Amino acid sequence: MQERLLIVDDEPDFAKFVNRTAVELGYQAKVTTSAADFMSAYDAFDPTMIVLDIVMPVMDGIELVGWLAERQCRARIIAVTGFVPDYAHLAAVLGSYAGLASITSLKKPVAVADLKAALTAGIGIGCA
Repeated sequence: MQERLLIVDDEPDFAKFVNRTAVELGYQAKVTTSAADFMSAYDAFDPTMIVLDIVMPVMDGIELVGWLAERQCRARIIAVTGFVPDYAHLAAVLGSYAGLASITSLKKPVAVADLKAALTAGIGIGCA
């Protein structure tokens, strides 16, 4: 089964970077640039991995973590932020407390090696 990565980031250049890196690793990837687009794409795409920007306009990544927890998301999540790293850490703690399977946090700018390591960690382990 091919891994499916759903990306949500309001910075198109960063989203393209994540997409390109994921495709090189064999992922089927889809980019969204807002929480609303992400929520619309979520069910049909059925991601096994999510890259989630924390600081976005209208609805932020922490709110999306809550939305994913309500949906009992089983995808692995990478929370990214270019701001205070505590934001991504807070999302990871809240998600873990809410029962999400796995949340990793990365700080922007993200090195290619760090992104690849996060994308390949745990592939095939309990993902649905």
